[in-house]
Amino acid sequence: MEDKFQVQGKARLYDLWGDGMVFRNLKPPDNRLPSFDHLRQQLRLEGAPLPRKVEVNYARVVVEILKQARRLEIPSGRLKRLIYLGDTRLLDATAFQNLCQAGEWDGWAFIGQDKLSEPKAIQVEGKLFLANRWSALNDFARRLSEEGFGLDETTALVIDMDKTAVGARGRNDKPIDEARLEGVRRTVADLLGNDFDEATFREVYAHLNQPQYHAFTADNQDYLAYICLMLGTPLYRFEALLEDIHTGTLQSFFGFIQQIEARKFELPAKLRSIHAAVWENVQMGDPTPFKAFRYNEYLTTAQRFTGDEEQPIPELLMQRIVITGEVMQFAQQLRRNGALLFGLSDKPDEASLPGEDQARQGMQPLHRLGTLVISRSDDA
Repeated sequence: MEDKFQVQGKARLYDLWGDGMVFRNLKPPDNRLPSFDHLRQQLRLEGAPLPRKVEVNYARVVVEILKQARRLEIPSGRLKRLIYLGDTRLLDATAFQNLCQAGEWDGWAFIGQDKLSEPKAIQVEGKLFLANRWSALNDFARRLSEEGFGLDETTALVIDMDKTAVGARGRNDKPIDEARLEGVRRTVADLLGNDFDEATFREVYAHLNQPQYHAFTADNQDYLAYICLMLGTPLYRFEALLEDIHTGTLQSFFGFIQQIEARKFELPAKLRSIHAAVWENVQMGDPTPFKAFRYNEYLTTAQRFTGDEEQPIPELLMQRIVITGEVMQFAQQLRRNGALLFGLSDKPDEASLPGEDQARQGMQPLHRLGTLVISRSDDA
């Protein structure tokens, strides 16, 4: 399989879409484009919480940003069609359908991953093109041509950043997950100091980071990081937590942090201040309340970008976050045809952008970091 992979030099996602993208807070790095806060009144969303990727209001906001992005390049430009590239059948297909509805656009979506242990397979469901090879983007392009689907300046190409444009699912997604885990580990270890137990931390994280506990953790990495931190203190033991979850005594993360709030004065001063910050953010409805963890996640993720072209490709794919060559080639072709390119990331802004001090030191947003481009030749 290795000989089918090719390193195609280095690039940045910025080379594709510039600063035309959004992270979780729906605030484009390109300040010429409107943010969620700027669009609240226009979309009658005053007082509404920040929408998530699968919600209709998320699509409404992104559609308005896309329209403005098109007008920046072509003042009289009007979008009529949408192409969407993603990696998850449920989340990305839902986001795609919502965008088409909100924009009143015709569209097609490619949902891909690599499953190299299986024969190549393509399934078309309506306007969804599902494939178990990223190289099937070539087949997708042929399908669009056969359908007579216009790929010009009236078309927007929206690309999911995480596990599609970089860290391709089934090929290169492990470094993204490992960077997040290392961000949690670094945060918890720094705060617990000598009380940090590596083996216990990994056991707790691996156990609770499973679908059966999503009702409790809300599948939220900030919540999980905070839980791992507090289980490293005498306030709560792992075995007691599992018993409380299984008996229904504890049904949600909010119930857990409420118990910590009631006993906060038993925490050391350093942990008490961290708890206070997380508690305040949770009270405000912030979906990423554990900021210290996300700042570390930015660092551990940024460190995974770039790589040595002479390093064996299997090692690169397991250790480094690289650009998916097939996605880049597809996007470059559409851009040559005049299409608007735009990136989406559900990663929190705090885990994607450098802080002010870091920026002054020359650190860059993730989409501006250079890294290797790796693609795989097509197969049957």
